[in-house]
Amino acid sequence: MTDKVIKVDMLARVEGEGAFKVTVRDGKIVGTEFRIFEPPRFFEAFLQGRAYAEAPDITARICGICPVAYQMSSVQAMEMALGVKVEGPLRDLRRMLYCGEWIESHVLHAAMLHAPDFLGFEGAFDMAAAGHGEAVKLALDLKKAGNSIVAFLGGREIHPINVRVGGFYKVPKRKDFVELRETLLKARDLAEAFVDWTASLPFPEKERDYTFVSLKHRDEYPMNEGRIVSNRGLDIAIPDYNAHFREEHVAHSNALQGWMIEGGAYLCGPLARYNLCYPQLSERAKAAAARAGLGAECRNPYRSITVRAVETLFAVDEALRLIDAYTEPDAPAVTVEPKAGEGMGATEAPRGLLFHRYRLNGDGSIAEAQIVPPTSQNQPSIEADLSEFIADILDRPEDEIRHLCEQTIRNYDPCISCATHFLKLEIDRG
Repeated sequence: MTDKVIKVDMLARVEGEGAFKVTVRDGKIVGTEFRIFEPPRFFEAFLQGRAYAEAPDITARICGICPVAYQMSSVQAMEMALGVKVEGPLRDLRRMLYCGEWIESHVLHAAMLHAPDFLGFEGAFDMAAAGHGEAVKLALDLKKAGNSIVAFLGGREIHPINVRVGGFYKVPKRKDFVELRETLLKARDLAEAFVDWTASLPFPEKERDYTFVSLKHRDEYPMNEGRIVSNRGLDIAIPDYNAHFREEHVAHSNALQGWMIEGGAYLCGPLARYNLCYPQLSERAKAAAARAGLGAECRNPYRSITVRAVETLFAVDEALRLIDAYTEPDAPAVTVEPKAGEGMGATEAPRGLLFHRYRLNGDGSIAEAQIVPPTSQNQPSIEADLSEFIADILDRPEDEIRHLCEQTIRNYDPCISCATHFLKLEIDRG
C-alpha cells in the first residue's frame, strides 16, 4: 500500500504537549506536521502594563527547565531600553548562572529523554534497569552540579529569584565559592565520561544542509551576548532581528513558526552553536569532541546528543574559569531609572536563540512585549527533517517509521510550552 498516514497523538519524553503527522501518497511524503496543540499562554499580552522590573521573574515562569534563559534575555532587553550596561563581575556571574542551566538542561534531555531512543527503551527507568544504571546515575550526579550553580547564584534551583534588571539582588563573596568549586571539579570528570557515553550510542547516518543560526561572540562561546550570524552570510546586531526574521501562524500549530525573511527555515540550538562557534570552545571540550568522532563541523542532527554533552563539559569548564577569575563587585546592581524606550535582547537558551523585545512607557511600565523562543524558530526545520529523513524507510513497519519520527523530533529537545506564546487578536465591530 502506497498511501498511509503515520501519526502520534501525544509525543512522549518532550517538555509540553505535542504530536506529529506524516502523510504519504503514492509512496511519497506529501505532508509533515509537527503539531503544537498545547494552549497559548499569552505571556506577551499579560506583560503589558507590568513594571519593567517584573519582567525577569514573570518570564522565568514560562519554563521550569530554562528559566535562566528567559531572565537573561529579558534583562538584556530591558537594560538596552533603559540605557544601562552590566559589565565586569556582574556579567561574569550571569554567564556562570547560564552555565548552570546549560548543564542541568542538556543532561536532563540527553540522558533521560533522548538516549532511550538510541538504545531501544521506552524511558530512562527501563534503560537503567536493563544495564545502563551507571550511566543514568552519572547523568543525575552531573545534573546536580548544574542545579548547584543555579541555586547558589539564583537563590533556588527552579525559577531562580536573584536576577534583576541591572544585576542581582545579592552577590556572593569570593570565599563563598569554595564548596561549589569542589563540586564542579568532580563534575568535570563526570562530563568527560558523559561525552564518551553519548558517543558510544548508535547513530542513524543522516545529514542535512541546514541554515545554522546562533549568536557569535569574538572572545567566547556564545551564551549572553554576541551578534546573530548564520553559515549563509548573515551577520547582524541583535536589534536587527525583526528585519531578518519573521513569524507565521499555521493551522496545525498553536505556536508561531519562525522563518528567515531572506528565505527558508533555519536551525538554532547546540548544533548551530557548535558549527558556527567551534573555535570558542575550551580546549578540553574540543579534545572531548574529537574523541567522540566530531570534527569542527557536524550536520547529523542525531549526533546533537553528543554535541550537547560537549557543551555540558564546556559549561563546567567555563564555570570553573569564571570562579577562579572572580572579583567581588562594588555593588550587586547598577542604578536603573525608569524611562520610555525600546530594547532587544537575545541569548542562547539550551535549545537555541531566544529573542525578547520590549517597548516601555515613560514610567517604566511595559507597553509591548515580543518573545520568540527557539522551538518556534525550529518548528519548520523539524518538519523538514521528518520529510527528508524517513523518505527512504517508508516500506518498513509502521512502528519503526514512527520511532524514527519521534527520535527525529527529540533531536531538537523541543520545549513546547515555551513555544505556545502567540497572540492573534481580531476585533470585528461590525
